[in-house]
Order: sequence, then C-alpha cells, then structure tokens
Amino acid sequence: MKTEQHELYEYARKRIKQKKRVYFHFVLLFLSSLFLFVATKVFKFNEGAHWHIWLITAWLFLFILHFIKVFITDRFMNKDWEREQIDRLVELQQKKIEELSHNINDDSTTK
Repeated sequence: MKTEQHELYEYARKRIKQKKRVYFHFVLLFLSSLFLFVATKVFKFNEGAHWHIWLITAWLFLFILHFIKVFITDRFMNKDWEREQIDRLVELQQKKIEELSHNINDDSTTK
C-alpha cells in the first residue's frame, strides 16, 4: 500500500473508532438513565432526593462534549488542517527570516 493510501486508511479507521465510541457512550447513557429512573421511581430507592436527575444531567453534559469533539471539532481539525497550519507558519517564518536578512544586508551596505 502506498503511504498516502495508508494514511487515508488509518484516518478512516480512527474516525470509525471514534464514532463507534460515541454510539456506545450514547447507548450506555440511555440504558443507565433508564435504570436510574426505574430504580428511583419503581423501586422507590431514595425517592425524596433527586440525585438521579443530577447524575443523568452531568453524564448528558459529558456526552454532549464527546459528541462535539468527534463530530464537529475532529471533523474540521484533522491532519489536513494541521498540515495547512504548519505550512502557513513555516511560510511566515521564512518571510520573517528573509526580511531580517534583507535588513541586515541593507545595513551592512550603507555603512
């Protein structure tokens, strides 16, 4: 396999793994929330306190952060984005070095 094809394959494999984890996280959240609700309402386990609501809300918040990371952030900030940013920064550094060397040459010729 060529290097480029291998990179594409590895990226696709990584993305599928990330998405699989998000789906698993969602199923686990759903089943756990259902269990907590049943334990509190049906079996009257510590019914007066609403700890299950707080736990589900905190877990939902973590799931939303996980979802945003996988489907929004990682989608746009992938290896291509990293390469573009590195190329842009290297180009800026090269321009700065050229300007400095040009300024040094101008200063040495005027003296």
